[in-house]
Amino acid sequence: MRKSWVVRVVAVVVLMAATGLMAVWGAPDGGRVTGIWPAGLATGALLLARRRHTPALLLAIFLVALGTIWGPSLVSDNGRPFLVALGFALGSTLEAWVVARLFTDGVDERPPLRSDPDLRRYFRSVGAGGAVGGVIGYATSVVADWGDPLLVGVIIGTSHVASNLALIPFFCRPPNQESVATRGERIFQWVTIVTVTPAVFLPTDLPSLVFLAIPVLAWGALRLSPRESLAQMVAVLAFAVFMTTGGYGPFADVSERYDVSVDMRGLILACFALVCAAIVVPLMIRMGEQIASAREAKAERDMVQRIVDGATGVAIIGSDEVGRVNLYNPGAQRLLGYEADEVLGQKTTMFHSPAAIRDKAAELGVAETFSDVVREMTKSGAAGTHIRFQRKDGVERTHAITLSRLADDRGRTTGYVSTSEDVTDQLESRRALVEALEVERQAVERLQEVDSVKDSFVSSVSHELRTPMTSILGYLEMLGEDAYGALTGDQRNAVRRVSANTQRLLGLIDDLLTLSRVDSEGFDYVDRVFDLRAAIGAAYAVVLPSWESRELEVTLRLPDEPVPIMGDRDMIERVTLNLLSNAVKFTPDGGAIEVGLGVDADQAELVVTDSGIGVPEQEQGQLFNRFFRSTLAQKQAIPGSGLGLSITRAIVEKHGGTISFTSGEGGTSFVVRLPIIT
Repeated sequence: MRKSWVVRVVAVVVLMAATGLMAVWGAPDGGRVTGIWPAGLATGALLLARRRHTPALLLAIFLVALGTIWGPSLVSDNGRPFLVALGFALGSTLEAWVVARLFTDGVDERPPLRSDPDLRRYFRSVGAGGAVGGVIGYATSVVADWGDPLLVGVIIGTSHVASNLALIPFFCRPPNQESVATRGERIFQWVTIVTVTPAVFLPTDLPSLVFLAIPVLAWGALRLSPRESLAQMVAVLAFAVFMTTGGYGPFADVSERYDVSVDMRGLILACFALVCAAIVVPLMIRMGEQIASAREAKAERDMVQRIVDGATGVAIIGSDEVGRVNLYNPGAQRLLGYEADEVLGQKTTMFHSPAAIRDKAAELGVAETFSDVVREMTKSGAAGTHIRFQRKDGVERTHAITLSRLADDRGRTTGYVSTSEDVTDQLESRRALVEALEVERQAVERLQEVDSVKDSFVSSVSHELRTPMTSILGYLEMLGEDAYGALTGDQRNAVRRVSANTQRLLGLIDDLLTLSRVDSEGFDYVDRVFDLRAAIGAAYAVVLPSWESRELEVTLRLPDEPVPIMGDRDMIERVTLNLLSNAVKFTPDGGAIEVGLGVDADQAELVVTDSGIGVPEQEQGQLFNRFFRSTLAQKQAIPGSGLGLSITRAIVEKHGGTISFTSGEGGTSFVVRLPIIT
């Protein structure tokens, strides 16, 4: 790779020396400048080389320039004096460095020439370099007293600008494009160049004819590859230089015809080259951008087309500004049933029934016309709105649609595009769900009413039953005390059984009344401070007789310090009583029951543990439900209403506490936590 660019740089320097000698040898007799010296090749060598080799290359350029400008004077009259050659060579070298430096912006690679910013940098750098060369040429003319300084400076600056404009593009990275012309067009275009160029340069009396070559060059810049169009331009310019140097063409006798300096021939020739480059290079770049943009647009169009064709679940329909369909994807075909050839060119009104348009217009609050509905639906915020589409089979389906207006850069409407999805089934499912939820809500309300009536009924009946049951118990006690005469043994046993069952029934009534009380929104317990130890002790004393006749080990552990809590002592006593009663009922003879009270931070912790039958794991989630009794309790015929734990939890929660339990084959443990007063 290194040898490749070195060879190219050496070849360019050699070519610069050869063409430089030709320019000096071909300069008209009596001239003060060097013709069109190959300044563009000097700049091109710097563009090809690496920056670290720039000093050596600048020295080589200086020596070549000095040799080509001064050397011919050693053998003929075509050369320039040493002092003049020294100034011109110095100016050409400095000019090449300025152009290369500005054009590459210090980057160590071939500069691009593909976009408008590149073009502006190209013209700025060449203009700056021409100014440097012209100023040094002017100064050289003044110092060496060599011709008209102003004319010398202008001619050198202009010719070097023309040389750079024409040759620098060969050393850049041009637009990456192939020729868009056919092979026949390319041949015809080259034939035209070869024919037109000599034809316009042969007549000497019509200088303006030479500009007929420019349209042909412009044609090539628009149709051929960059390298080929640049080659045509250089070919035309080389022919013009050859003809003018040989004394032929409209530029050869300018000095005699118009009585001006012979150097004006080079100035006019440079201006012609400058015009050609200023037309061909920008056209070449613009064509490259157009082709690149066309490629990008085609790639984007292909990508969009693939996306549109792949969206089989979405109907994508496009239309022109008057509503004629020009885009119809497979998704629309699947959802609407029409083939593409059936709808392309047709109005989009075919997809909506008049009733659908009227309903949508009423929803949007606009006139009942298709155009008004479309105008309103294209406004921001209307995305995802619903409208009915009519399928080919006449069935109407509801779509969620987003309609967008397409506009050009001046805001004029160029068309419309809609994306829609069939949501009929979703809407029907949602409607059915809403109806089901409404039915469920009404059912819940009815159940709540029934539950309220039930609670009211239970409470009323319980109150009504409590009075006669209390009376029955009283009479049973009187019978048992022989208040109405002595009873036989069988009669006394019967009275005792009736009394026991009445007590159980009265307990059930008490549970129902308590549950109704704690469930009531208006429940208002007696709010006072009491010692939790006293409530637990009272409940313990009530249950004590029930285990004294059984082989149960019962222990009670209470703290030495008071445990004050705020609430209803009777209710808290009922909690302890329920837990202790359950522990006694569900613990077989020989078992153990532990009742403990402790304080943890700002909470009192009541723990009741037994070694009873426990609760099956699959039934533990129902333990606090009303009237729930475990299968083990039912199998062992252990009496109970199934309300005790429900009442217990309700009371604890009313007091701002919590209740939890663990249960297994080894027994059950309940933990009640209540806030204490600190």
